[in-house]
Amino acid sequence: MHYSRRRLLHTLAAAPLGAVAPLSLARAARAADTSPVLIGIDGEFSLQNSRSAQAVEMGIRCAIDEIERRGGVLGGRSFEVVTRDHGSIAARGIRNLREFAAMPGLLAVFAGRFSPVVLEEMDLIRETRTLLMAPWSSADAIVDNGMQPNYVFRLSLRDSLAMPKLLRTCAERGIAQVGLLLTNTGWGRSNLAAAKAYGAAHATPRIAATAWYNFRDTSLIEPYRHLRDAGAEAIVLVANDDEAAVLVREIAALPPSQRLPILSHWGVSGGDFVRQAGPALWEVDFSVIQTFSFFNAAQQRPAAWKRFLAVAGPRYGIERPEQIAAPVGVAHAYDLMHILALAVQRAGSAERPRVRDALEQVRDHDGLIKRYAQPFTPARHEALDAGDLLMARYRPDGALVPEGRKPVRKAA
Repeated sequence: MHYSRRRLLHTLAAAPLGAVAPLSLARAARAADTSPVLIGIDGEFSLQNSRSAQAVEMGIRCAIDEIERRGGVLGGRSFEVVTRDHGSIAARGIRNLREFAAMPGLLAVFAGRFSPVVLEEMDLIRETRTLLMAPWSSADAIVDNGMQPNYVFRLSLRDSLAMPKLLRTCAERGIAQVGLLLTNTGWGRSNLAAAKAYGAAHATPRIAATAWYNFRDTSLIEPYRHLRDAGAEAIVLVANDDEAAVLVREIAALPPSQRLPILSHWGVSGGDFVRQAGPALWEVDFSVIQTFSFFNAAQQRPAAWKRFLAVAGPRYGIERPEQIAAPVGVAHAYDLMHILALAVQRAGSAERPRVRDALEQVRDHDGLIKRYAQPFTPARHEALDAGDLLMARYRPDGALVPEGRKPVRKAA
């Protein structure tokens, strides 16, 4: 027990009987609590080539720096970050989550990039009522989990938003038939369901065929050829950086007439995709969905960008958008941590059930990504919507730039 709290309780105990009401005692005890509020990160820190967990941690730490410059929460309590690595292995994620759930002082756990890991953790979230914040993983079932009350809050992309955007972009580009190339996981199946729902309501583009690949496959050329032979004029890809880089290198090795455009889900942006794909990337028409761009923020939301730089500069040396790897992970975690802190203040407590309820009541937060009138409601635990989506392309330095900004090519 902290000294200030011991002194307070000693003083209260010495007071005349009945001089302090029970409610005042409870308020005074809470006011005297100066212990840090713990924030867990369950991420893929050790996964080779991955930058997503590190991006989530960057966003959280930048937000905490800003919050603590304003005096912290609950009259001066600080946040403390605790990280655990699951390396994209679900069993490790479950082990981490069990440890977090039993950790005294832990308020919430921020999940990492991989939907399959988070989906495997859902039963434990339900059992322990651990507050789970999702700044990246996009499978619909992570939020649509049947929990009452729901302890999962997402500020990220959602597959039932991502797939319509990808297919609609194909139609806008005059592509009549697409092939779906999907990972054989819960994330891939979530996107297939979204594609089928979109196809039932829209005539174009038509889904010519669907092909699957497995995690860590060393070649994707056969499923790609199957889709092209089925009449696909473009590929809608659901992949992370490793497998996507394999596919890009294989497509670039084909004659130009056999290279179909690729419109990719955003898993590729969580790793060192540009380096892995190499020069082959500039031989393939490759675009990727995003929810946010620091390039846009610097021009369209300069005040928010400057607030972010004021904390990201001293801690990480960030001065320009292109210095930020896995940008959506940074921005989502930054905004989500701020919203979580506002919920703590609103609840007047760092107790999980009270903060969970308060998260549904936070209003009018001016974030990095946008101004949130009400990030979450009892009926909606998704903070982003279709209006936040954009398509982007890579530059050789690894930066993702929104379409419409001409990517800078390497000199010949």
